[in-house]
Amino acid sequence: MTTQRDRIRGYVASHPGIHFNQLARDLDLATGQLQYHLKKLRRADDVVSESLYGRTHYFTPEYGAWERGAVAVLRRETARDVLLYLIERGPSAPTPVADELNVARSTLEWHLGHLVEQGLVEKRRDERGRVTLVLSRPDETATLLRLVEPSVPDRLVDRFTRLVDGLVGE
Repeated sequence: MTTQRDRIRGYVASHPGIHFNQLARDLDLATGQLQYHLKKLRRADDVVSESLYGRTHYFTPEYGAWERGAVAVLRRETARDVLLYLIERGPSAPTPVADELNVARSTLEWHLGHLVEQGLVEKRRDERGRVTLVLSRPDETATLLRLVEPSVPDRLVDRFTRLVDGLVGE
């Protein structure tokens, strides 16, 4: 393996779920150069890619399908905040979560859709049809939360969305 591939694989190992553009920025590599080395790493089964929600995320092979999907979602700050809310406060209706995070219900629902799809959150309905959000796999989720820190661009997009939600909601 080349020194450059060792560097890329090492960075992917320490930043599971990193997406292509962030990897190129962080390692200061040209797009074509990174594509070439990632192709070689994937063929050698040293790196696994997962395309979710408009981005290709990279992992080392020890991550299973559930973990890859969960980490891809956890790279978004608002999704992380939803999970942290549920870990700290337990099962909750969606409205208090949206209010606490200062996001529109539509924004919360967008993130909840991905959290439900990846098996991190369940929407349980009572006999009157009211929804309660519940963590599906609290222990595994807490472990993955410790691994993932959203990138600066991801945070900026989430914060811009919150800003727009605040302006529209007023």
